[in-house]
Amino acid sequence: MNAAEISQMTRDEKLRAMEALWADLSEDDGNVESPAWHQEALKKTEAKLESGKEEIQDWADAKQMLRKRFE
Repeated sequence: MNAAEISQMTRDEKLRAMEALWADLSEDDGNVESPAWHQEALKKTEAKLESGKEEIQDWADAKQMLRKRFE
């Protein structure tokens, strides 16, 4: 499938294709290696959390805050 074919799809068809792709990819997520920078980013976040410079926030609250920020 190429970009021209995708542009001919309806929004609903695109969403269904995306959901099918995501479902297929997530079945095999054990074979995916994280990029090297992920480990470094996690270490930095962990250090900030331990030092009190970072706060854990509920995902639902975080989404709501981001939606308000970008409205």
